[in-house]
Amino acid sequence: MTRLAGLIDGLDAAVSAGAVLDANVTGFAIDNRKVAPGTVFGAFQGLRVNGEDYIADAVKAGAIAVVARPEAKVEGAIHIAHANPRRLFAPLAARYFAPFPDVTVAVTGTNGKTSTVELTRQLWRMMGHHAASIGTLGVTTSVDQVSTGLTTPDIVTFLSNMSGLRREGVTHAAFEASSHGLAQYRTEGLPVLAGGFTNLSRDHLDYHGDMDSYFDAKMRLFDEVVASDGAAVVWADDAWSDKVVARVAARGLRLLSVGEKGEVLRLVTRTPTQLGQTLGIEADGKTYKVNLPLIGAYQAANALTAAGLVIATGGDVAKVLELLGRVQPVRGRLERAVISKAGAPVYVDYAHTPDGLRAAIEALRPHTKGKLIVLFGAGGDRDAGKRPLMGQVAAQLADHVIVTDDNPRSEEPSAIRAAVMAGATGAEEIGGRRAAIAAAIAQAGADDIVLLAGKGHEQGQIIGDRVLPFDDVTVARECAG
Repeated sequence: MTRLAGLIDGLDAAVSAGAVLDANVTGFAIDNRKVAPGTVFGAFQGLRVNGEDYIADAVKAGAIAVVARPEAKVEGAIHIAHANPRRLFAPLAARYFAPFPDVTVAVTGTNGKTSTVELTRQLWRMMGHHAASIGTLGVTTSVDQVSTGLTTPDIVTFLSNMSGLRREGVTHAAFEASSHGLAQYRTEGLPVLAGGFTNLSRDHLDYHGDMDSYFDAKMRLFDEVVASDGAAVVWADDAWSDKVVARVAARGLRLLSVGEKGEVLRLVTRTPTQLGQTLGIEADGKTYKVNLPLIGAYQAANALTAAGLVIATGGDVAKVLELLGRVQPVRGRLERAVISKAGAPVYVDYAHTPDGLRAAIEALRPHTKGKLIVLFGAGGDRDAGKRPLMGQVAAQLADHVIVTDDNPRSEEPSAIRAAVMAGATGAEEIGGRRAAIAAAIAQAGADDIVLLAGKGHEQGQIIGDRVLPFDDVTVARECAG
């Protein structure tokens, strides 16, 4: 039995006067509809919903305690008060759900998180560990994959998943730490031995306001989440990397830098091949040749960051670099969906930012003999400022651009396309995504390559408040005949 007193002990929390804390806790919830007798309910203020409005409903459903601001009204249950209830709720829940996998690492950055955590999982698995990854692709183990629908799920789901993985025998876990997740304390409470940084570029400014605030949200990983005696793996070649290194140094974490400027894994050569790329990597005074079966400079960056995380948690350098030659492509990350009847390969990628789109196009360019045809759109109810910037990138780097719909959500699709087209000089506009994909493939000859960008692994298209089945890989195969 888990007593409330044991969960609260030693934490910075104000408890209702005269509260009896020997009640048995049966669970945690931040959604009042998931409250059962014995639940601790977290009442948080969000952008669209104020959890404090549902405190009475949670108590009626059986909540024995409510974590909320001091000024929140709590009747019929113990009020556990804190100025930042999200911050307090996380360690409370972590104490309830513990234990967790022995070795846990987290990855932050704008692009590359999904590939990096998945490649980390693959490397651990090949080293004989029972490993898992959590992120955009869901919860992935060697035998299963379950979608969560969010890069960083809510704190209860996250800790419950981590606890469940431990019960299943998972010893090593890597998870994505998004800026939203870090800002909202969704990945707190469990020991994180190492954190990874991939890169930083414009994204989510509708939420964070400006790049400095966005950066600060990411840096909570190194400022607070990674254990004080932990490590930081930093891709050294990003414009923001020096600032990351400064934050790492201020915290006193062990630094492992990777990349062309890296000191632990230095990338000295990179040569594109038909099915991947050959890397020359200096480490421990030796030069290693790695035949990486992934396309693109950014996948080399993700692979080295993943290798750094495995090394930071005890992996042998030579062995880890040897295993990099055996990793598999990640779903929706420059995934080759089909080869058209004309002989044109069609790739699907999740690139949904200007920098992400640039990286995907530049990754495919060395492999393109003829035209590089790029299809993409922009999501509705998200950072509108990046739309013309994405159009500019595509128009500058691709040979032909098709602007179509992504996930319009509550916005008018034609308005989103118009914003993208404003930056995409000479682009073709085709509204329906299926029709656009069919047109892109029909236009491609034997020496051409088609890139379908923006949705990657996603299995649905969000239009209004509906999620309609839609998978770029499946649609591409259908259109290719």
